[in-house]
Amino acid sequence: MPWTEITRPDYDRRGLRYASDCTDAEWALIKPFMPERSKVGRPHRTRLRAVWDAIQYIAATGYQWAMLPRDFPPFTTVQYYFYRLRDSGVLDVLNDALVGASRLLEGRDAAPTAGVIDSQSVKTTESGGPRGFDAGKKTKGRKRHIVTDTDGNLLGLVTHAAALQDRDGAPEVISQVLEGHPTLAHIFADGGYSGDKLRSAMAASDGPTIEIVKRLPGVTGFVVIARRWVVERTFAWLGRCRRLAKDWEASIASADAWILITAIRRSTRHIARRTALELLFRLLEDCGDWIVPAERL
Repeated sequence: MPWTEITRPDYDRRGLRYASDCTDAEWALIKPFMPERSKVGRPHRTRLRAVWDAIQYIAATGYQWAMLPRDFPPFTTVQYYFYRLRDSGVLDVLNDALVGASRLLEGRDAAPTAGVIDSQSVKTTESGGPRGFDAGKKTKGRKRHIVTDTDGNLLGLVTHAAALQDRDGAPEVISQVLEGHPTLAHIFADGGYSGDKLRSAMAASDGPTIEIVKRLPGVTGFVVIARRWVVERTFAWLGRCRRLAKDWEASIASADAWILITAIRRSTRHIARRTALELLFRLLEDCGDWIVPAERL
């Protein structure tokens, strides 16, 4: 969607304390999935919305934990909830729920039947953890392997060493996606996933069929390739959060968690914005003749 005088107000977040903070409509989507307060111990003083805003702030800006602004809860408290969300599997459940809601808003079935797979190699830091060298991309680090639906919603991901080839890492990520989306029957991929090895692995596990989408012969330079542009756009959406500029994490679990948080961030904004627009259009329809034509204002 190009930035115009009509579309810009829909994305304006200058009325918030920080642009990364969630709105009331976005928090309403997140709140039911946040950890319940313990019934034992001291009374809680921390608002969970402030914790989620702090996590969103770190995702958007790439700040270190200890650099978190003082108007957020203590960074150790935010860390505690981050690890709790990461290890409990809540982020996966929340992302799957938002994917279903987003698809319903687009007039589709909640359960996807087709997806697009691709990977992205990124550099790591001195933090440690698994890493390798991607000879094709000339990158030493890790590879983010994701599957999206045909709308670009993140269905699942696996992070592994960049040295692992796409066709070798694909069975793991596809298997992970099928746990949450068993209706997935067909996947579009690029030439890196071609060959009998992956097809045989999918056939042996009764997995989805793989369709290789190639560039048209004789075409040079940039060109939009059918289906494959969807997953590339998802990588662009993820890249808006500076925490993902590199893989800063020592553990694969944390690396996956930040990708899920970024995907959730995009989905909640999309759903809240679409819902608000639909309510506005419904209000305009209900008003009927009471609406004053623009030329009479």
